[in-house]
Amino acid sequence: MVPFSLCPSHPSSSLKLYLSQFTLTPLSDLSGRKRRATSCRFVVLSTHSNPKILKSNRRSRYGQPLSPYDDQEDDVEAYHFADVSDDDWLLNDDFAEVSVFDVNGKKSKPHKGNANGHLNGENAKSVAEKSFIGNYDHGSKKARQASLDVARNGKRATRKNMEDRFPRLSEEIGMDVKWLPLIDYLSTFGFKESHFIQMYERHMPSLQINVCSAQERLEYLLSVGVKQRDIRRMVLRQPQILEYTVENNLKSHVAFLMNLGIPSSRIGQIIAATPSLFSYSVENSLKPTVRYLVEEVGIKEKDLGKVVQLSPQILVQRIDISWNSRCSFLSNEIGAPRESIVKMVKKHPQFLHYSIDDGLLPRINFLRSIGMCNSDILKLLTSLTQVLSLSLEENLKPKYMYLVNELNNEVHSLTKYPMYLSLSLDQRIRPRHRFLVSLKKAPKGPFPLSSFVPTDESFCQQWAGTSVDKYLAFKQRLLLKEFAEKYERNG
Repeated sequence: MVPFSLCPSHPSSSLKLYLSQFTLTPLSDLSGRKRRATSCRFVVLSTHSNPKILKSNRRSRYGQPLSPYDDQEDDVEAYHFADVSDDDWLLNDDFAEVSVFDVNGKKSKPHKGNANGHLNGENAKSVAEKSFIGNYDHGSKKARQASLDVARNGKRATRKNMEDRFPRLSEEIGMDVKWLPLIDYLSTFGFKESHFIQMYERHMPSLQINVCSAQERLEYLLSVGVKQRDIRRMVLRQPQILEYTVENNLKSHVAFLMNLGIPSSRIGQIIAATPSLFSYSVENSLKPTVRYLVEEVGIKEKDLGKVVQLSPQILVQRIDISWNSRCSFLSNEIGAPRESIVKMVKKHPQFLHYSIDDGLLPRINFLRSIGMCNSDILKLLTSLTQVLSLSLEENLKPKYMYLVNELNNEVHSLTKYPMYLSLSLDQRIRPRHRFLVSLKKAPKGPFPLSSFVPTDESFCQQWAGTSVDKYLAFKQRLLLKEFAEKYERNG
């Protein structure tokens, strides 16, 4: 019996039998034809994939199979990472998605927009905003053409060549040669082997992204103000950002930020500070957070842009938990009224994610230990909430000791001039004090803290009566002397 193969022929409407749509061809006749290689394909599904639109047989312009993750149509919701440095002792674990929030025991479901239109992106966008968000220059990709040329050659790289170039990747994670184009492209942003291993461990599918899709997304981020030097840090913190489509994710989030009143010049900085912003739904998470800030915390809509610029993390924080816990703490600990706490949020919203036990309480206890009562502490924190972020050992304690021992001031002067605590001891307080002493113009008794507030020009004109150059030369000599003394002590 001669073996046969079923090969589909062109369908015809006049055929009477279903099986007649196929032509029986001997396998021996196929010897002269180009045979299609067959292989077993394995598709990895993730929470970022939409199974309805997977097209696993698509190929790129380089002939490589396209990743099923590149054609997603929905916003990506998973993998939320806290956008804070791991070594920030002031922060805690209050970061999570806010799909609904609890108000007075009732769950409030997010609405599609705000009644006054403030959060309605379609109504709030101006022509300039649309241009900023959507019309980025595709021609700018020429700057990266060299890297794409390298990517096109990735297909030709042999496994031996790949192992020579990336020995750790090949040995530790079993690097696929199909990842080479993307790895070569990301290398233009300063990525090293260790960075790719970090990406693999955090979110492996990010290394399967088609290089052209990744380039389109990163080029868009660059076009809205993200600095090239920030790309590596962003991708390492949030590798899923390579999977977020421009049309269905990135643009909508940029529009959301601009509708809060954030100027286009600051958009890139906010994205770089909080890349996980893109993993939160605009409608189901970000807008409810903003509504909570307005309706429950009491932030005015006109102040939202300022608050977000000061602390972008507030958008990806469990704001209901953060606000309620810190409001309750400050109210019970120092008798802070609600309106005073709202002022603190407007001036320094970062304190909403400072740890209570390791951040807020130790600083309040320090202020008590130097003789301040609760009303003085409240006044100081309302005026200069940043005090809650200052180091006790390296900042607050040395400044207090200099205040009482060198400047002959008492602690109550801090309530009148709280800014003293925010100024640099080495760069401003000590040089100005020593300069006036050297000129014999330092007043007797308590040294005036108001002399530390103005600019160098105003200080020299009002207090020293000399030129700025003379003061800066004195300051430089003082700093060099102190550095030499510190070096000798540590040597």
